[in-house]
Amino acid sequence: MSDTSKRRASGFTLIEVMVVVVILGILAAVLVPKVMDRPDEARKVKAKQDIRALEAALNLYKLDNYDYPSTDQGLEALVSKPDIPPEPARWKSGGYIDRLPIDPWQQPYQYLNPGVHGTIDIFSTGPDRQPSDDDIGNWDIR
Repeated sequence: MSDTSKRRASGFTLIEVMVVVVILGILAAVLVPKVMDRPDEARKVKAKQDIRALEAALNLYKLDNYDYPSTDQGLEALVSKPDIPPEPARWKSGGYIDRLPIDPWQQPYQYLNPGVHGTIDIFSTGPDRQPSDDDIGNWDIR
């Protein structure tokens, strides 16, 4: 083989490069919208996991103190001993969690006792940060 034919055989033609670019463009057009939807889904999954963890800590609180904290005592009762009546008789020294998580939309989780949807309600107001139908609560994840 001559040097000229070796050089031609070792490179890509313009057509081959354009075909690869077109294929990559088609893949990007199909995959990017699917990947872009994932952050919202990931935020919802994180909120559900946080709510499950808060519910588990509240159940431990109830085992020790025979009742859930009141709405006025709130989720803070899991971190520090409430001084608002009814004061828990057997509150665990050190608390039930280290700190209260905030939801993925940078808002505190909400707590109601008695709840609208059950004995207690733990929920995030979601991306709109307003009480509405898109709230994520412990009634959704049981």
